Amino acid sequence: MEALRTPIFPSSNLSVLPTRFLPTRSYDKPLLHFAFNPSPNSPIYTNFSKSKPSTPRSSARTSTESVDSHEEEKFDWFSQWYPVAPLCDLDKRKPHAKKVMGLDIVVWWDRKESEWKVFDDACPHRLAPLSEGRIDQWGRLQCVYHGWCFNGSGDCKFIPQAPLDGPQVQTSKKACASVYPSAVQNGIVWFWPKTDPRFRDILMKKKPPYIPELDDPSYTKSMGSRDFPFGYEILVENVMDPAHVAYTHFRIVQAPQGKADREGGTPIDINVKRLDMDGFDAEREHAKTKFIPPCLYYTCLESPAIQSNKSVSSALTKEESSSPDHVSTRRVLMTLLCVPVSPGNSRLIWANSRNIGLWIDRIVPQWIFHMRLNLVLDSDLYLLHVEERRIMKVGPPNWHKACFVPTKSDAHIVAFRGWLRKYSGGQLDWGAEFSKALPPTPSREQLMDRYWSHVVNCSSCSVAYKGFHVLEVVLQILSIVLIGIPTAINHGVMRSVDGRITVVSMAVLCFAASRWLSFFIYKTFHFHDYKHAFC
Repeated sequence: MEALRTPIFPSSNLSVLPTRFLPTRSYDKPLLHFAFNPSPNSPIYTNFSKSKPSTPRSSARTSTESVDSHEEEKFDWFSQWYPVAPLCDLDKRKPHAKKVMGLDIVVWWDRKESEWKVFDDACPHRLAPLSEGRIDQWGRLQCVYHGWCFNGSGDCKFIPQAPLDGPQVQTSKKACASVYPSAVQNGIVWFWPKTDPRFRDILMKKKPPYIPELDDPSYTKSMGSRDFPFGYEILVENVMDPAHVAYTHFRIVQAPQGKADREGGTPIDINVKRLDMDGFDAEREHAKTKFIPPCLYYTCLESPAIQSNKSVSSALTKEESSSPDHVSTRRVLMTLLCVPVSPGNSRLIWANSRNIGLWIDRIVPQWIFHMRLNLVLDSDLYLLHVEERRIMKVGPPNWHKACFVPTKSDAHIVAFRGWLRKYSGGQLDWGAEFSKALPPTPSREQLMDRYWSHVVNCSSCSVAYKGFHVLEVVLQILSIVLIGIPTAINHGVMRSVDGRITVVSMAVLCFAASRWLSFFIYKTFHFHDYKHAFC
């Protein structure tokens, strides 16, 4: 999925240089550093932070000794902000069901407070899903099982079955819906996975990671999401891996120049600069990357224009940027949010921004971009699904023993697995109440289904899907009507032979077009199998 960073149009395929990262609002305090010193012979970790002495290591894998020496430092998975959905894919007229960290939640628009709210997706009456409800005429969330209504604070405002002159049972705390803290940032709804009232103002103490470019009007902002039948750890690994692009996405994503083989594989020099509880920073040629747990991974590409001294700087100051000799820098930023849904399931929310080629997004509908992105995602989906099951057999904490990762191109993945092993025992902590068993493997068509994993939740693709279906029906009706015209010809309305041939030809063309459109709809919005052997 590193291929998602490759611009779709040739005009956006730039020669780029590294840039520094803009600070995030959530991490304005000093970051914690831990000792992660490899052996000098290790090709991957030569640039890790060396703030503390540690035991030398003989390979790129995380040492057990280093992990055990810091057991007191553990990442709290339920004390973090999680992205739920992009605003562009949420309809204010209805509630939306989502699952994050094994929690069933409902997202809905509170007209009174003009805010997106996130509730536990269970009515306190009989635990029916509130996401199957509606927004009533007063802007309240209504459970359609018995009509109970809730305001944005979770208070029950109306119980139809309660007598007006009887006890005000709707005022009971037991009648309230469970509310999660929520926020909107960078055009994405986030939530805090704890309903305890103590966390009501958690946004004042800790904010979701912030990407300035996503709110900058001089940048484009293209967003989307897709659900996957493999887990969070596998998704994070994949989006961090640039080495698989030339092979898994062969002939979908253009390979770099200077090929080592037909597909374009080549050594990739990735250096991890910092790794601690708050994630890690890394850089490679033409790119700098950052991982902020639990969800954010982004890459910034930059191509500075020639300045007066004919040199290129990757760390321009504000004064230099505003000087008359400096020409504005061209940037491409890919933000990837990897959301843990449940064991064996995950969600990717992507946000593509750039300050070049803005006209492309103004004239090209988003579903066209998504059509190509879905093809990229499909091309490694089955591989990742199988990989996860094989890792589960050996046990996620034993990943470093089962996998051989000798080159620097795997530095991102090794750093992530090292972080996961050090701060979370090698795997995501789902809590005591959630089973870690993986769901059964479905058929290939269900595994790679696009409709339920993306189209039904995407505003652009769902509109295109409905539009193409209408066009298909129109073409079928038109072909039937045209075929019926010869009947009128027999009654003397049309006697010309050329006219008959023209009408029949048009009917055949309309029918053929409807069949081709049906095939296009299925391949684009439902299922497109990918056979690597024939690429």
